[in-house]
Amino acid sequence: MNSEAQIGCPCCSGKLYQECCQPLIENKVHAQTAEQLMRSRYTAYTLVKAGYIVDTTHPRVRHLHSKKAILQWAKENEWLKLEVVQSEECRVVFKAYFRDSDQVTHYHFENSIFEKLGDKWYYLSGSYEE
Repeated sequence: MNSEAQIGCPCCSGKLYQECCQPLIENKVHAQTAEQLMRSRYTAYTLVKAGYIVDTTHPRVRHLHSKKAILQWAKENEWLKLEVVQSEECRVVFKAYFRDSDQVTHYHFENSIFEKLGDKWYYLSGSYEE
């Protein structure tokens, strides 16, 4: 077993990365729920996998999301933990904790909406608490 198999998943699911978000991020399987997709997108931020973030954004709104901006935000922050506050079929409310380049800890509180097209879930929109 390689060392990657031994690490807990960054999404804080309590599972190993290889059993949780890795198969999604490597496009081996599709998320079965909106929460699973949201968790994998958080993990993609921690691993600076902007392509996955873009690919899992709904095609209708994908043009509104800059891969360059996603990369910058992912790289300039240290991602600390994910807390799922509420999860429903098409909606996930979460807090993503991170430390910025000045070593100040913040959290991103989002109410996210997801939509399923065919057999794939996509991030559609989110509202944020400042």
